[in-house]
Amino acid sequence: MSEAEEIARLEQELREKRERLIALKKQLAGEPVRDYTLKSQDGKSVRLSELFGKHDDLIVIHNMGVSCVYCTMWADGFNGVVHHLEDRAAFAVVSPDAPATQRAFAQQRAWKFKMCSGEGSTFIEDMGFKHVDGGRSSWMPGVSTFRRTPDGKIVRIGKDSLGPGDPYCSVWHLFDLLKDGANGWEPAYKYE
Repeated sequence: MSEAEEIARLEQELREKRERLIALKKQLAGEPVRDYTLKSQDGKSVRLSELFGKHDDLIVIHNMGVSCVYCTMWADGFNGVVHHLEDRAAFAVVSPDAPATQRAFAQQRAWKFKMCSGEGSTFIEDMGFKHVDGGRSSWMPGVSTFRRTPDGKIVRIGKDSLGPGDPYCSVWHLFDLLKDGANGWEPAYKYE
């Protein structure tokens, strides 16, 4: 088998495994979630149920906030496709940053999506995106998807982690096609 044939075989195998993984995840029972209170960028309380708007499905990105250049890059990418996402489901980014910090950062980066603060709420932690190690805690990036049932209950349908090489950021996959891959590259808030 030539290298090109092996590559084609492996790519097909990855597609098939991804499809199988998606099918298995869809078979899992949803996890009931309470209607958490978050904070909007203007500091007002907003319920998780309100984020659905006119949709029955909601995508929430768990973002680590302004301290993470990686999360910033992911958010920049979501900013470019938010109008596509919101045609199908509601979309929001939730970080632990205070509303004023979020607002200033979102304006600076010209983000168009809805943002909420998890400050004062256990939402991010309860969704599994806070890591505690040796008494030290840190936020972790990820995504949760929710469904609002006809009786108004909220069910988490899916979750995943975000990180270099994940399927949610095209940058890594494009770099994979370069001769030296990412070659130690890391994202930055600004580039020269």
